[in-house]
This record gives sequence, structure tokens and C-alpha cells, in this order.
Amino acid sequence: MKKQKNIHQPLTNKESAKSVSEVTDQSKSYGSCCLDRREFIRITALGTTAATLSFTPEIFSGQKITYENWDPYKPFKIHGKQLRVQPVFMYNIPERREQTSWRPWGSIYTEEKAVEEIQRINRELSDMTASSDFPLKFLPVIKIQTVDQAKKIHNNDYDVVLLFAAGGSGELFQACTTDKKDNIIFVRHQSGMLYQWYQVLGTRFLKTDEPKTKSDNSVSTHVHVEDVVVDDYSELLWRLRALYGVKNFIGTKIVALGGAWGKYSPEAPGMARDLFKMDIIDVTYDSVETRIVNALADKELIRKAEKLTDKYLTLPNTNLKTNRKFVVNAFLLYFLFKNLMQENGASAFTLRNCMRTIIPVSKTTACLSLSLLMDEGYLAFCESDFVIIPPAVLLGHISGKPAFFHNSTFPHKAMVHCAHCAAPRRMDGNNYDPADILPHFESDYGAAPKVTLPTGQEVTFLNPEYSTGRWLGYKGNIRENPFFDSCTSQQIVEIQGNWKKLKNEARDSHWVMAYGDYLKEGEYAARRIGVNWEDLL
Repeated sequence: MKKQKNIHQPLTNKESAKSVSEVTDQSKSYGSCCLDRREFIRITALGTTAATLSFTPEIFSGQKITYENWDPYKPFKIHGKQLRVQPVFMYNIPERREQTSWRPWGSIYTEEKAVEEIQRINRELSDMTASSDFPLKFLPVIKIQTVDQAKKIHNNDYDVVLLFAAGGSGELFQACTTDKKDNIIFVRHQSGMLYQWYQVLGTRFLKTDEPKTKSDNSVSTHVHVEDVVVDDYSELLWRLRALYGVKNFIGTKIVALGGAWGKYSPEAPGMARDLFKMDIIDVTYDSVETRIVNALADKELIRKAEKLTDKYLTLPNTNLKTNRKFVVNAFLLYFLFKNLMQENGASAFTLRNCMRTIIPVSKTTACLSLSLLMDEGYLAFCESDFVIIPPAVLLGHISGKPAFFHNSTFPHKAMVHCAHCAAPRRMDGNNYDPADILPHFESDYGAAPKVTLPTGQEVTFLNPEYSTGRWLGYKGNIRENPFFDSCTSQQIVEIQGNWKKLKNEARDSHWVMAYGDYLKEGEYAARRIGVNWEDLL
């Protein structure tokens, strides 16, 4: 790929050293062209009954921004709740009869063999728990031989039935599964003792994506063909990872500073509430303005922000190329954003129209503040765009890594240019990628990280089609970190698969990316959340 000339040059050292008074004067010039904040706060009226809290200025005006120590070397925090899995061993002991068929397929036809198999299952599940990269708990295995026994298990506290279908009737199979929880079926072919249901399982007992015919003799079922795993525990693990993502995605509580909207899709917040049960907590800018103003005058808080700025700028491969005061103020905003999440019991945050509201009050941009939150493990996004926030939240939970929300571009020669100014640096959930701290591009003001991602790194993209409930998933590889006149953190990504299909998906909207390959998990989760999934084949 031909190298592009850098046409967006960073500030010189002289320009970086401008005085705080000059910064303040500049911020006033931005504030003079701002629209009224109230113009940007819209409460959706789409018939949803989900609770949305709208705070008045009096609630927050008397509160201070509190300080919590920021440590860049703390382990990346996983905010999701543990996935609880109930293993069920379904079997039967056939009675021997002379001169006739008395046993079905399968190796487990004595109680001794059943005990041996359960011991093996316990060892394998223990190994899986130890190797899992998301919070996972297997409950003790329950042995089931009768329908009455099966019905009782559904009173237990769990998220997923993991059914080891070694033997038993169709009636027993139906009793062991449930429409109230998720179900995964595991059968053995070559990984141990052969299971009867490796032979019995089929569309008579499983849902498919194809319509049933009138002559179909299938029974009512809660299980899809994609819920079946044969032998391979890695296939089981990624399904559980997807279900973990769904569990923590549905009902997400997210603070929306400045209100919620959807890019080219005004119905997006309503869909997020109705379909995904998102609890969008609307906090107005008026309600926090006093807190920001007071923080800028709080000498003790500023001293703490100054010390954290020193710590941040000593991270390896971190280069300051904007006014240092912008970084100090970004830490003050980081404190505020974190306070708002903690006060509302949320682990996700977004803000709207920050360029027209945050700059005049905070004397910086929110880009670096959001980056700090993402690097800790929070789900944090600018623009409050609820077209892309739902897939970003889901991908963040599935991957266990930051989800980078960015602008899209028109695809050509299998390439796209991805860019945004609020970018995480800890994209692998552990290490900090190199970054220059520059001004935010569109305003040429504040602090925004230009993050350099490793070339060759595989990433997963989710690309929603507005609020139609159709999501496109695909993969790419980082090829370059250019320096065009565009949002500060930018990558050229080579798309895997049928990239030409993306031409029909070019919507001048937002995508989200995460390190790694999570397409299987995304497609599996989509069925659970009512989304139509499509990938690049």
C-alpha cells in the first residue's frame, strides 16, 4: 500500500506551550457560537414504557466531583455479571432382554458408566472454567432419568441449561429444556463414550431457520440446530461467551449526558429501550455544569489531576502534542463521568453534542476522558448514537475488550478508513498501544489520543443498518495508521470476505470494532436478541 503524506500536522512545541489564559480565550470563542443546550435534549416518544430518568439542575448543582485514584496498570475490569450454567446429565439404564433388541445406540447403559461419565464431565467443566476469559460458573451436575426430575431443575437459579444428552426419551429431552432460559445440547461421538442422542438429534426435536411444512412431524421444542455441540468444548465455550454477552447486554444501564438520539434514525433510542430493554439515564448538561465549574476552581482536585496527568504522560510511547492543561482538564471530566455512572449504578456512558457544550464549560474536549474510561473497562462512547451503541455494548461484553466506536468510509480495493477522536489505547484489554495526544480534529482544541494499532491485527466489525434490526458482521486486518485530515485516531483496514458487498452498506454512519474474531458469537447472540444477522460471504 502506498504511504500517504501526513497532511494533518501536530502542533509544534511552541504552539503546545501556549498559556492557560490563551486557552481560556480560545474556549470563549468556541462558546460564542454554541447553540442552546436545551435544543439538543430530546426525550423519545415512541410508546416505550422503560424508565428514563431526567435530572433537574437542582439535583447535581450542590454536589462536588469526587476523586478516585486512577491507576493505568490496574487489570482491565470486566463489569459483566457471571454466567451461571446448570449441567444436566440425561440418561437411562435399559433392561437387558434375551433374543431381542434391548438397548439403543450409546455406551452408557449401566449406572457405573453413568457415574464414570459424570466424573469426566466435572473434570472437563472445571478445566473450561479455568481457561475461560469471561466470568463463568458451572453448577453441580444433576443426573436426570425421569420427567418429574427434569421439571424440578428449572426452579434453580441459572442462565443456561447445558444438557449432556447421553440417553432417554423424546419426552425427557423436552422436559430437560426450557423456554425460560437458554439451552445448549452436548453429545459425544469421538470424545468419549458414545451418546444415544448423537444419533437421535435432528429437526424433529430442533428448530431450524427454514419454515416447517404441514407434513412435518416435529415436536414442540426450545432448542435450535445451532444450539447443538458435538465433542468440541471450544465450540461450547464460544456459545457460552455469546450468551454471557447477551445476559449483560439486555437491560444495560447507560448514562446519556445530553440525551439520546440516533444518527439518521430518530427511532434508535426507542428501539434500544423496547427491544434491548436498555435503561437510558438522561442527564442534562445544565444539571452538571455547576459541578464542572466548581471542579475547575477546586485546587485540591486540580492538584490530583495534575499528578495523574504526569502519570499518564509517562506511559511508554505517549507523546504530548497539545497543551498540557487540556489533559489535566480531561482528568477532571473523567472524574465527573465516572461519578455519574457510580451514582446511577451504570457501567456504560455516552454524551451528546459535546463539542457545543463541554468545550465552553470544561476548557477541554471529552475525547481523552472517554479513552481513560474505556481503558479501565467501562463502555464509553461519544455522540450518544443509539444506532451503534447497542452493537458496541454487545461486542464489548462478548470480547471482554474495549469496543472502538468510529466513523465509516466508502470501501474501495478491500479497504476502509476508520477514524474517531475518542479511541481506547488498551484495545487488547491489557497493553497500552502507542499514542500521540493531539487536539481534537474538528475543533483543533482539547486532547484526543491518536492511537497506533499494530499492523496485521485482526478485528471484528459490527455495522447496524440504522434501526431496522439488521446488523452486518465482518472481519478485517489493520494495515496502516495514517495521518489524514480526519478524526485523530485513524486506521486503514483491509476487509476480509466479500468487501464489494460493503458498497451497498455505505451509510455514512458509525461502525464498531474490537480486537479478535467474534463473528460466531455475534451471529449466535443475534438470534437471542431479535436481530437479523448478515455477514460478508
